[in-house]
Amino acid sequence: MSQEPVEAAAKVAEEAAEGGRRSWVIDVRPLRGAAYRRMWIGNGVGFFGFQFTAVAVPVEMFAITGSSAWVGLLGVASLVPLLIFGLWGGAAADVVDRRKLLLASSMLAWLSTVGLLAQAVLGLESPGVLLALTAVQSAGFAMSSPARQAIIPRIVPGELVPAANTLAYTTTTAGGVLGPLAAGLIFGAWSTGTGVTIAYAVDVLLFTVSFWATYRLPAIPPVHDDGAAERPTAGVRGIVDGLRFLVTQPVLLLSFAVDIVAMVLAMPRALFPEIAEDRFGGGSAVGWLFSAIAIGSLAGGLTSGWIGRVRRQGAALVVAVVGWGLAVGLAGLAHSLWLMVLLLAVGGAADLVSAVYRQSILQTFAPDRLRGRLQGVFTVVVAGGPRLGDLRAGATADIAGPTFSWAGGGFAAAGVAVVLAAAFPALLRYRPPADAEVTR
Repeated sequence: MSQEPVEAAAKVAEEAAEGGRRSWVIDVRPLRGAAYRRMWIGNGVGFFGFQFTAVAVPVEMFAITGSSAWVGLLGVASLVPLLIFGLWGGAAADVVDRRKLLLASSMLAWLSTVGLLAQAVLGLESPGVLLALTAVQSAGFAMSSPARQAIIPRIVPGELVPAANTLAYTTTTAGGVLGPLAAGLIFGAWSTGTGVTIAYAVDVLLFTVSFWATYRLPAIPPVHDDGAAERPTAGVRGIVDGLRFLVTQPVLLLSFAVDIVAMVLAMPRALFPEIAEDRFGGGSAVGWLFSAIAIGSLAGGLTSGWIGRVRRQGAALVVAVVGWGLAVGLAGLAHSLWLMVLLLAVGGAADLVSAVYRQSILQTFAPDRLRGRLQGVFTVVVAGGPRLGDLRAGATADIAGPTFSWAGGGFAAAGVAVVLAAAFPALLRYRPPADAEVTR
């Protein structure tokens, strides 16, 4: 096997160590801008509220059906809307005002959360209703996410895009820590039926902060290339134009590929309710499992001052994905709750690093006139991968058991990422342009 992955990993470690001698503290300079600051606050609070629903839906599904395979089907219910509306939402973000698109799509997601609350209050106990509402919520998320991410390079300077992404991921992972832990306390104190009702209600209330933050954003109209033969559209032609650009960019394609590998093979989320019940007696254990990855991401974000100084961003992305897979694989073998949480947290720190580099490579690589469409593809990959991972994990667990599904998937992801990096070294060689500028 080529020595390039090993040499690249050593170079990344050397660059990180050099950055560490200067500062490990998270870079907060993007918060000096009022627009980014409001968006950062709104997204953080809104994501914290969403974590209550993210825990409650699989817990309710497992309580109704008693099957991890049914929990995995929640991933399928989310995936189809992501594929359709993620691509369409990205195309629309290059045609209409991104602020208006974000407001409209967020409203759809909020209404689906209200529906989840209503079905819990009415005690429907219907797997079909849960799947349908999950699909609607996924459609709202898919339409809003490309616009949300494409806005960032328009409201912060180009050189601060990695720092802005790190702040965003760190804050949402803080919500990912506190939200599941709070949800776990709810399920430890109340019955499942009462617990899911409370969880959905909290999400509905906190969602309003995201609306406030989006409403306070300035208008962000599309940027058109005056030399282009045709203006972009939100239809099929616009989507095809974005895909046509993407297939000519091996760095972007490979960054998407390693993420799909990491999420499809190594995402154990669908197994959390079953593992929490079988190994740890249920109760608050499920909250710790759902929050463990985010705990690591938060710790990684708070010590991320070095991230923006690493030049070999592609190699750093590959190293982080391999670290994620190995940590998840070892966690699947653990029979101590705290050891499992610790290993998942290590994986979460690696995932934070890979997420920042994936997003930053895309945002600085793509011109603004195509950024929404490429963010749509990014949304399909980043959000669709874990849902396919839910399906894979749940189905494999029903056939071969949860331990094999969890641990085997993690180790497989690490191995496949190494093979991809060795076979297609374009990503390992990638460095951002020294004078990278973002189209305003």
